[in-house]
Amino acid sequence: MFEVSNRFEILEEYREATTELSRLKHQEAQEVQPTNQTITIQPRYGKQMNQLSSKCAQLDMILEAMEASED
Repeated sequence: MFEVSNRFEILEEYREATTELSRLKHQEAQEVQPTNQTITIQPRYGKQMNQLSSKCAQLDMILEAMEASED
């Protein structure tokens, strides 16, 4: 039962992180204005997005390990 509870908590944390990451990506994209000139885009939420991407990758590895241990 303990492992199922942990799995549920990890899945919930993963869902929250991916939802926030998607929200930030969408918000970042909304702020880019079309132009005919070449521009350099400085990500406004780059640090947050990198942290969330890393968190999602770590949680994904944990979930995969949990699944592998069940086999």
